[in-house]
Order: sequence, then structure tokens, then C-alpha cells
Amino acid sequence: MEVSGHWVFLRGLVRQQKHWERFPQLFAEAFPKAQVHTLDLPGNGILCDRPSPLSVQRMMEVARSQLAAQGVIGSGADGTINLLAISLGGMVAIEWMHRHRHEVACAVIINSSLRDVGSLFDRLQPANYPAILKTMLLERNHLSREKLILDISSNLYPHKTELAQKWAGYARTHPTSMKNSLRQLLAAARYRAPGRRPHDRVLLLNSAHDRLVNPACSERIAQRWQWPLRTHARAGHDLPLDDGQWIIQQVREWQP
Repeated sequence: MEVSGHWVFLRGLVRQQKHWERFPQLFAEAFPKAQVHTLDLPGNGILCDRPSPLSVQRMMEVARSQLAAQGVIGSGADGTINLLAISLGGMVAIEWMHRHRHEVACAVIINSSLRDVGSLFDRLQPANYPAILKTMLLERNHLSREKLILDISSNLYPHKTELAQKWAGYARTHPTSMKNSLRQLLAAARYRAPGRRPHDRVLLLNSAHDRLVNPACSERIAQRWQWPLRTHARAGHDLPLDDGQWIIQQVREWQP
């Protein structure tokens, strides 16, 4: 696949653009003709002071407004964009293609889910409920909280202690409030698939050992809309962190 143009990266629940770590740099190095844009959803990162919308559609429109302000889309913009998104960001990407199909050339969606392709227990696996409850509602220590998140989301990253300390710094400078965490969780839980296939050029990626979202959710999305699916045999939910080079290889080999 010829990888060029504007690539917009969208993270997931209570994560900000900094949580991509080195992946945007690796992507840009692998595909020199691509221009990478990382965005924060409302309530996270540089938008942490804003209330998180209670709908995925509204999250998507805020992301679009950021791109419009940068001149990437809208009046005077050159061409279309490509989306690369994980988890809740994947829902935002699907809604983007559904509402503004003409703006999107293609999309890569990682470890995502939809209300009508998985049960509550598929979309948030019950083995993690105690840790998630502690992380989102009870844990006040940033370092302990980030260690919990890494333990659930990553299977392969070798330096979790050091990374948790780094992520705790992100949480101190741009904290996602408990209220915004719950609003994002509610928006994700409520989001249903569009009635029609939102786009033709979409690659799905999932992790066979995702301990947060059942990988069957991606399998059902692939079956519903006949999108190609590639599965990583060992990675966790945060696939870009666990094996970003594998994602790059799948994009390189993809023939949409």
C-alpha cells in the first residue's frame, strides 16, 4: 500500500496523545510521505479541562474541529485524511466515516468494539472489573493507577515500571477527572454500529490476548462489514505499545 497524506491518530478511553509514545515517530519514519497528526479527545490531554461528551458523535465532531483549525480538513484543505485509531478512538473513527465518508480515504482500527457486536462482558472483560473500578474510582495515586492500567493493557512491553512513572507525569500535568472518565465510559458503552457499512477501505487489527476487550469483537465487526482482519498472536490491548512495528508491517502489506 502507498502510505502517504494526512494520518490522524486517535487514542482510547482516558488516554491522551502522549500515550502513543514512540509509535507516531516509528510510523513517520516507516512512511516518509505520511503526515501524522495526534489528537486528544475532550476530557483528555490538552483538552483535560473540557467536559467529555456523552456521545461518540460529539467526540468525533470535536476532533474534526481540531483538524479544521489546523487546515487539514475543510475549506482550502488538500485531499482526504486517513484514520488510525484504538479502542474508543476506533468508535470515533467509525462514526467519522459514517457521518463524513467523503473526508476519509481509509482507516486502521485497533482492538475496538461496538454495542451490538459484543456483550458488556465482551467489551469490558469481567476479570478486570475490580482493577478497573479501583483505577477509575478509587485509586488516587497516579503511579499506582498507571501501573494498574499497564498491567491490564500491555503483555509485551519490557519496561513497565519506568513507563508507569512517565505516564504518572502525564496524569499530573493533564489529568483526566473521575467525572470525565465515567462520561467517556458511558459514551463508549452506548455507541452502536451504524446501520450501513461506513466505509470500504478499512483494516481491522486485534490482539489474540487482549485482556481488556474480547478479540471476538473485532472478528464480529470484520464479519459484519467484510473488512480484513489481522490478529497479533501475543500482544495486549495496547497493541501500538506492545508491537508498533507489527502494525506498520500490516499497513504496509494491506491492499485496500
